[in-house]
Parts: sequence; C-alpha cells; structure tokens
Amino acid sequence: MRKRRVLNFPVILEPDETGGFVVICPLIPGCFSQGETVEEALANIREAIQLCLEEMAMRGEEIPDPSKVLLGNVSVVQQTPNPKIVSAR
Repeated sequence: MRKRRVLNFPVILEPDETGGFVVICPLIPGCFSQGETVEEALANIREAIQLCLEEMAMRGEEIPDPSKVLLGNVSVVQQTPNPKIVSAR
C-alpha cells in the first residue's frame, strides 16, 4: 500500500472580468483553473493540482514542497495625482 500525505498548496483567486473566478497555483507553473463560484474554483484547482502532480511524478520531476512557502502581504501607498489648478482670468 502506498503512503499518502496531505499537501496544502497556496492558491490565488481573482474575480474574472466575465464573471466567476480564476484561480492559480503559483508553485506549479501553468497550473490554473476557474469556476463560477469560489467553492467551484477551489474544487477545480484541487483537481488541476492533482493532475499536475501526477504528470510531474510520471516525468520524474521534483514535487514542490508547499510547506516551505512563506505567505505575506506588502502595503503600498499609492500617490494620487495633484488636482489641476485652473487660473482665474
């Protein structure tokens, strides 16, 4: 019997401009999916990740270890343009 382990891959969800959501797995290049709802998009990316991992294993490629990924956020201050100054005549 083969040993099984659970891998928790980070994914990024973004609303699609035509509706629904696009989801990518940044640890696996080219691994992306979509869905009409967040739940559907997550279910679809789970399947896509599993298929990508199977393909990588068949090719003898190293499987990325998601436990070594650090997640964080960066705050950026966006400068607003100066309002146009209209001179009185």
